[in-house]
Amino acid sequence: MALFNITVKQSITSNGIRLEKGMSVQVASRYSNPVLSNGGHEFQDAFLRVHGIDLKKACKLST
Repeated sequence: MALFNITVKQSITSNGIRLEKGMSVQVASRYSNPVLSNGGHEFQDAFLRVHGIDLKKACKLST
């Protein structure tokens, strides 16, 4: 399993949800690209757990 880190590079507001520069999560995954594989659920769940932000609702995770 590999450890992946995803970080917000630029602050943005989308659908009333604010993503601040520097927000990040780490996810251990068996997929080679967990953002695109399995619908991105691992990163979506991690952002929801760590920051309380639903990336799908913010339209920032498309699958």
